Amino acid sequence: MNKLYQSLLTTLLAAGISGAAFAAPPAAGGPGPGSDPMMAGEHHQGGGDRLQHFQRRQTELHDKLKLDAKQEAAWKTYIAAIQPSATQQPPQREDMRKLPAPERVEKMLTAMREREAMMSKHLEAMKVFYATLSPLQKQIFDDNVGGGAMMQHHRHR
Repeated sequence: MNKLYQSLLTTLLAAGISGAAFAAPPAAGGPGPGSDPMMAGEHHQGGGDRLQHFQRRQTELHDKLKLDAKQEAAWKTYIAAIQPSATQQPPQREDMRKLPAPERVEKMLTAMREREAMMSKHLEAMKVFYATLSPLQKQIFDDNVGGGAMMQHHRHR
C-alpha cells in the first residue's frame, strides 16, 4: 500500500507542478500563465506583464489570420473566453510549504481541477472559432496555438 501511496503522491505532485506552469501568470504569467494555450512553454511573472504578453500574442495571431468581417465576431467571442484573469495567481511557494503535505496535495488537486474546467471552456470557445476558419487559416492557427510552434521546433531538432 505504501508503494501505491507514493506513486499516487508522485503523480499528483507532478500534475500539480506541470499544472502550475500552465496556471502561472499567463494565467500564470501567461494563461494566466496560465491559461492561454498559446503560452505553452513560456513562463512569465507578474499579472500585468502576463496580460500584456497575452494581448500582444493575440494581436499577432489576429494579424496573421487576416480574418474577414464574418470571422471577427467569432474572434472576439473566442478572445473573451480565453482572456486570463488579472487576479488569478498561483499559490505562493512559502504559503504552500507551511501546509501539511495532505493539505498541499489537496490544494494542488483543487487547482488542477480548476485549470481543467478553464481549459474545457477554452476548448469549446476555440472549436466554435476554429470552425469559421479557412483551411489556410486553420494551418496558421494550428502552428501558433496550443504548442504548435513549440511542437514544430521539437520536430526539426
